[in-house]
Amino acid sequence: MPRMQNRPALKTAGFTLLELLVVLMILGLLAGIVGPRVFANIGKSETKVVRAQVAALETALESYRIDTGRFPSQEQGLAALDKAPSGEAKWAGPYLKKPIPADPWGNAYQYRFPGEKIELEIFSLGKDGKPGGTAENADIFNRE
Repeated sequence: MPRMQNRPALKTAGFTLLELLVVLMILGLLAGIVGPRVFANIGKSETKVVRAQVAALETALESYRIDTGRFPSQEQGLAALDKAPSGEAKWAGPYLKKPIPADPWGNAYQYRFPGEKIELEIFSLGKDGKPGGTAENADIFNRE
């Protein structure tokens, strides 16, 4: 029978538990630093989306006014951009390529004519969907 030779033990490739814990700790620290900054920027981008959509609605309402000679009434609201109000012979819409969007938080845009501070107001009630508020919950108007 051949004699077994003493061979050095093979090293197995891999990471030790300590190395894995260090990497996890570093990833946790990075997530704690970067995460809040990313989420803060999401709120800013939603506000930018509202401002862009409100501007597009305002432009569509101006086109409606040019065609009909007036803005839609408070009762007709923004729906007048998509579907002809009854009795409006000069309506030449729809004035938007797509249906009237909701704001980034899923709430309907508000329309006021006549407005409280300017002739025509289009606004979002913010993330909370309630009047007033601060930061992401603040109302966003076309007059701002």
